[in-house]
Amino acid sequence: MSDIRPSSNPQEDPLEPPPTAPRLSSLALPSNEAATMEQSGASSLQDITPETELSTLTTQQLQELTQKFFDDTLSSRPLISALGSIGSLRTEYTSPSFISQLQYLESNGYVGIRRTRGDGDCFYRSLAFAYIERIMQAPDKELAVAKATSQLYETQKLLDAAGFQKMAYEDFYDVIVSLLETVVNGSNGSQPLTPALLLQAFQDPEVSNSVVVYLRLLTSAQIRADPDSYAPFLVHPEADIPLEVREFCEGFVEAIGREADHVQVTALSRALHVNVEVAYLDGRNPDHVDFVKFDNETEHDTKPILLLYRPGHYDILEREKSGASA
Repeated sequence: MSDIRPSSNPQEDPLEPPPTAPRLSSLALPSNEAATMEQSGASSLQDITPETELSTLTTQQLQELTQKFFDDTLSSRPLISALGSIGSLRTEYTSPSFISQLQYLESNGYVGIRRTRGDGDCFYRSLAFAYIERIMQAPDKELAVAKATSQLYETQKLLDAAGFQKMAYEDFYDVIVSLLETVVNGSNGSQPLTPALLLQAFQDPEVSNSVVVYLRLLTSAQIRADPDSYAPFLVHPEADIPLEVREFCEGFVEAIGREADHVQVTALSRALHVNVEVAYLDGRNPDHVDFVKFDNETEHDTKPILLLYRPGHYDILEREKSGASA
């Protein structure tokens, strides 16, 4: 999908009815049961044993295996965790090729991982946290915050052009902007945002899920406003059949708990004008880990957002030594 064309100016289709807001009974995370029931076909996990090499599994089997692990730990895992060692993943996998890939990452300086809950929102939550964290680490925080808030302000125009009503997104927009503003100013006289306070905010369901919803709507708006760039790649993730833009966005972008793929990563990184690098940890090639780059910033020295992808799940990848408690 590296040939997705650059986005054009968004044009609103007057014949297209406006998108509806996500159906949320509350800001709490929804049950994973609905997403599980939508999986088509019978599970193929019964054919997998502890001795099975990951490199022999199909993509569907890898995704099912990963999702089963996250389902088993869903209730106990926080929405986002403190920074830990990537070596901790060794306790979850026994495949030699997978262990070799972990060693490859460590030997190349990728030693930290910040885990997110495997609830289908992990990509958006991971990117949002890393996005704000990167701003906090900028040499000139005030400039970085000013640039980010200006870009976020412009994203409202993209949502409007795609047909979203302001009342459908403004509360979610306010949450992420407020977080950014506290990087330098604090909130109501309190201290500026620290790594510990950022982690605390993203572990709060109301704050964390509000940010996720806004990024989902923004991703949808980017796709809807530039349909020609994305239409050839919009397929049902289980049935592998082409979908119309509206159908894809409503079912697999705006819907809470639905996993993100290459299309969503491309669209959101473009909408936010950020560089993203995704390391694919799948156990298929023990000699190296593939990194897919999504470049959208003009400054060549800008630090990219690093994500770690295991089939069906995203976490935050860190190059720095993992020693901080937050």
